Amino acid sequence: MAILLQRQIEQLKQRVLYEGAMVEGAIAKAVTALVNRDEALARRVFAEDLEIDRMEVEIEEECLKLLALYQPVAGDLRFVVAVLKMNNDLERMGDLAKNIAKRVVYLCRAEPVDLQIDFRPMAAKAQDMVKRSLDALVNADAALANQVRQDDDALDEMRRQIHERLRAAIRANPNQVDTLLKLYSVAKHLERLGDMATNIAEDVIYMVEGEIVRHQEAD
Repeated sequence: MAILLQRQIEQLKQRVLYEGAMVEGAIAKAVTALVNRDEALARRVFAEDLEIDRMEVEIEEECLKLLALYQPVAGDLRFVVAVLKMNNDLERMGDLAKNIAKRVVYLCRAEPVDLQIDFRPMAAKAQDMVKRSLDALVNADAALANQVRQDDDALDEMRRQIHERLRAAIRANPNQVDTLLKLYSVAKHLERLGDMATNIAEDVIYMVEGEIVRHQEAD
């Protein structure tokens, strides 16, 4: 029974890592489409989100089956519980990538606005947090996971600065409000990607150390 459980847990880990790679790819495409105003690339994200949704359901079913059949304890139980939570966050990341892609489709067809916003630094920060949260999962690295938690405030500040500029632009250019609001939501979605990466990092800490750190300040 123990050997079977470990085999199932290893298979589950590989499926989550594949889901994570799919999510990273969708985010990368959405960001590239945003920077280059590439509608065709943005639309590719929509199809990938459907695949991520399918994987999320399958992984959840697999976790529930493991809990019912094997009744894992200690570290194995923490792993399955953490995967259940990470799986949901990864699916939400896929949704955020899709939402950014939807804004790109709109922006490609809208009249250009007077304000130039460079999303590349914020997008790079969000992508780095996602990557390192998944690296922390692969390596069961609680220290790396805690570094991801520490970076969340910096991403929040980048979002705040972009939103401040956009609010000023909306007041000055009310005729461009629809397009400016789309840019406003892009910044919010990038921030939320960082939030989801932080959630995954916190689940890694729980998985490795058995400590629930949500609602605690990062060291």
